[in-house]
Amino acid sequence: MIPCVEASDEHRRPEGLDDTTVVGLGKLTEALERVERARGHLFEFHQLIGGADAKLDEVVEKLNRAGHHALADRIETELIGMNVLQGRWTFQVLEEFDGGYYAKFRELESTARDELASGRQHIYEAEMKERRRTPGAPGHEARPSLGPPDPRPRADPP
Repeated sequence: MIPCVEASDEHRRPEGLDDTTVVGLGKLTEALERVERARGHLFEFHQLIGGADAKLDEVVEKLNRAGHHALADRIETELIGMNVLQGRWTFQVLEEFDGGYYAKFRELESTARDELASGRQHIYEAEMKERRRTPGAPGHEARPSLGPPDPRPRADPP
């Protein structure tokens, strides 16, 4: 791997950190990013179920108005407010996930970075960026500039 020469210190490989460890830390962070996405889907699930449950009030009202009282009563007593999992509404599923698996995953990913890479993040990606970018080409800067990008075309040096 090519050490990240242009990267800021926060992304530079600490002295003595080997390639295998950099790759391993990168894979661990990638796995955490997947868990973050799964957590987002869990929030989506929470909101979709909540919205569906709220919609059932209207269903019961319409069925009662149409004279389907027995079915409306069953929906109201058997489905509205029902747990989605044994003893849990979706907010409880979220809380259990956040306090258990998610918290442990974040803790261990952070511990690994702290112990192995002085807490630095995205070393693997920073080194990949350095390998793939074209130094001096517009849009291929190593770091953000202090101001907004210059919209004028860049002149070739004389």
